[in-house]
Amino acid sequence: MKKLNIFVFAAALLFGLNASVEAQITEKPEFGKFAITGATIHTVTNGTIEGGVILIDGQKIVQVGQNVKITNDYTQIDASGKHVYPGFIDGWSSLGLVEVSAVAVTVDNRELGQFNPHMYAFTAFNPHSAAVPVTRVSGVTTVFTHPSSGSIAGKGAVMDLWGYSPDSMAVKKSGALILELPSSQGGGWWDNRSEEEIKKEYEQDIKEINDFIAKAKFYDEMTAAYNANPSGKTKPDFDPRMDAMREVLSGDVPVVIPVSREQEILDAIEWTKSHEGMNFVFAGVEEGWRVADEIAEAGIPVLTTTLYTPSRDYDNYQRPYQNPGLMAQAGVKVAIVSDDTENSRNAPFEAGYAAAYGLGTEEAIKALTINPAEIFGVDDVLGSLEAGKQANLFISNGDPLEPMTDIEHVFIKGYKIPMTSRHTQLYDEFLDRDAVNK
Repeated sequence: MKKLNIFVFAAALLFGLNASVEAQITEKPEFGKFAITGATIHTVTNGTIEGGVILIDGQKIVQVGQNVKITNDYTQIDASGKHVYPGFIDGWSSLGLVEVSAVAVTVDNRELGQFNPHMYAFTAFNPHSAAVPVTRVSGVTTVFTHPSSGSIAGKGAVMDLWGYSPDSMAVKKSGALILELPSSQGGGWWDNRSEEEIKKEYEQDIKEINDFIAKAKFYDEMTAAYNANPSGKTKPDFDPRMDAMREVLSGDVPVVIPVSREQEILDAIEWTKSHEGMNFVFAGVEEGWRVADEIAEAGIPVLTTTLYTPSRDYDNYQRPYQNPGLMAQAGVKVAIVSDDTENSRNAPFEAGYAAAYGLGTEEAIKALTINPAEIFGVDDVLGSLEAGKQANLFISNGDPLEPMTDIEHVFIKGYKIPMTSRHTQLYDEFLDRDAVNK
């Protein structure tokens, strides 16, 4: 029986690997010099250009504007009547780490232990995930994919959605640290702890996190002092967990804290005040509209969604759609995310709900482009259409926040991506199922 199980597992693994290898590389992309002409160009940071031209040379955008001279070595794409946008960024996903959440061997976003700042999602990223091409043909060219377990789950990575290896797809390998703060609230009707027990556990969990950070600060101070002048000092023993915290303590790498309800958000804001120098981001933030002024005053940007059920049964059903707009109106920097793997492709449509319920189209586009780029510190490369930036963009025949709009061409790092995916392959296969019998 054991041998049979091993055989079945091996066969399934081989099948899975074979399917996986075929998954992303559907066709070869085109690469070189491209001139996109006649389009309405939505630069995001420098307004909209009607009848404009974008020149792409290799991996970079080299010119954006009107009356641009085009030499004969450029392949021209007539985009008259079309729209060009920067590639969208889904800032909170498990893409590349989770293939099928119900199949354990395809889930690789969790590590054992409570404190794992030295674990990098980048190292587990599967470049051949079937979800990669499904996502990118929707105009989402980049994702922040993150681990999820323990108090400190590890570091998520900013990844482009074209390439043969994690190295070739990484925009920023150390994108942000994921920190799960405990909740000071009970878990609901099934939670039989007393209020005193809940408070005691909360304070103990907070103390363990604070103690870990205090230890990391001490390690950082010792290492910095030794590096500045090693004379007469003993070199600190290398500790990978403590060393991984150094770029977090300096604020170079942000800390993403998932929060949901009002009190959790207020508790998290209060906790961040005792850790000056660190750079914080909130994720989820479903009840952010209740405390939008407090979030804005703290200067903490948010990664939020619109497709969820309100946590209080008396809340208006529109609140999830209104939440991003209400926070933005209070002065919070908002990025719209999918918080999913398979539906990372639908992040533009989640932004569409927010646009219709108060955020507005222009801000919704920013919530998918320059805002997440700034939050993860990659706005010098991504997030807008500007000369010198990486050529991540797409051409659409209308508003990309509308489900009926077609995304016609996608460029990632200058590569003109084939517009095929597992979805288009299945569509072609089953479009005419009786064809072989005629």
